[in-house]
Amino acid sequence: MQSIVASLVAVASLISVVKGDTCSELRANTNIEVSAPISPTYIAEQTEYWSASCSALKPSCIIFPKSAAEVSTIISVLNTNDEHFAVKSGGHSPNNYYASVDGGPLISTQNLDHANLDPATGILDFGPGNRLDGLAQKLQGTGWTFVGGRIGNTGTGGLMLGGGLSYMSAQHGWSASSVLEYELVLPNGTITYPSATNHPSLFKALKGGGNNFGIVTNYKTQAYPQGNVWGGNLLFLRTPATDKKILQAVRDFTEYNTDDRAAVIVTAERAQVNLVDSWILFLFYDGPTPPAGTFTNFTSIGPIANTARTRTYADLMTFSNWVVLKGFQVQIGTETIPLPSTTHSVEVLEGIHAHWRNISLTTLAVPGIVASIAYQPFPKRIAAAAREKSPDLIDADPDADKLIIEMNYAFLNPLDYPLMDGKMQETYTGIRERVLSWQAEGKLPDNVDLPVFMNYGFYRQDYFGRLKPENRALAREVAEEVDPEGLFRNRTGGWKP
Repeated sequence: MQSIVASLVAVASLISVVKGDTCSELRANTNIEVSAPISPTYIAEQTEYWSASCSALKPSCIIFPKSAAEVSTIISVLNTNDEHFAVKSGGHSPNNYYASVDGGPLISTQNLDHANLDPATGILDFGPGNRLDGLAQKLQGTGWTFVGGRIGNTGTGGLMLGGGLSYMSAQHGWSASSVLEYELVLPNGTITYPSATNHPSLFKALKGGGNNFGIVTNYKTQAYPQGNVWGGNLLFLRTPATDKKILQAVRDFTEYNTDDRAAVIVTAERAQVNLVDSWILFLFYDGPTPPAGTFTNFTSIGPIANTARTRTYADLMTFSNWVVLKGFQVQIGTETIPLPSTTHSVEVLEGIHAHWRNISLTTLAVPGIVASIAYQPFPKRIAAAAREKSPDLIDADPDADKLIIEMNYAFLNPLDYPLMDGKMQETYTGIRERVLSWQAEGKLPDNVDLPVFMNYGFYRQDYFGRLKPENRALAREVAEEVDPEGLFRNRTGGWKP
């Protein structure tokens, strides 16, 4: 009789665990920090998103692990229930449910913000709780730098898992290209260390594969020597003549620039009822002063303001944060296009820009609207540099110059989200359709892989469908191997292979 009672107690205990929630289990049985919705840490963390639509989603609690072991414990508890959850680094993805969750636990990597540098070798270990500006500040004065993104407020976790485009990509490839080893908590709670020689397929899948394979708690990377850099912004008032000159300049820079230390981002912005209609260019040189003529194609157009100067990389990262619009609903989408030849550059680039202006014009009555488009050089050297370091899922073609186009819409009223969702789709779909048409007409090369860049992707875009088939298949095989129960596939947001 006693054995029967003991069995019933054990079954009841098991049912309690299965039906329990992660927040309660962790509070009751661990010392892991768990914040409730009324706590200041919960409220503060919820403000740290680039899109207010993500902040509006309310997790049941926010969990702040301090180590891989604590992450392993959290994953083990999640495996006993069926809650949806999310993992957040910096919260810069504006896609709802990618790093945000409604009603389930949110795992914030904020306390995994270590940065340990070996000054003799430049080997840098850092956690996903770092933002680019904070990591740059920690490295300030060491003579070493990391291959990070371009906006300081960006979290390192999402940047690295999406690939990561850097001012230094022509020198060193994607941000992920410099990862030597990951510390990864698998979906079953096991801690493993993928590298080129240890689980090489998983190592490759983590470079551009997103949040499908577990939670990365440390990036062991190669850092690179760096002193002061040169960078800042050029501001132009928009005119049709300026459009032509800037679009031609970014095309020519992509093809003809031979200095891998130089980089540009070319953006056009317009805001409410055309109160703003301008071009803002981001210039960067990995050195204290660019050689004469490096950026002449842009500076000769006649900016009305120029903030470019010699500064520390940490200062440049902090300076870039003006682009983050707090309190706005934000949507980001992207397309990759072949670089047009000089023969067809006017038709292609001005055609794309005219399409963006036509769509964005229809949004200017939306309260608080800020519409922007960025033309980002993707020269063949970036793909070659990435391949020299290590394989990745992006697997970009090193024989073709391209442009990555990023489209942003920011607006104030969450009720306008469905309308702007449609506008975003119109914008990137229109670019894609034009590219396919120009390829069919022989005006753009048609033998070029054109992946969707994950870090800029809109949630409706087919990220894995635009990879090479063999790389999508690899990602699917690895995900099924490490996550056979579908913990991340079925219970987190994000693109799935």
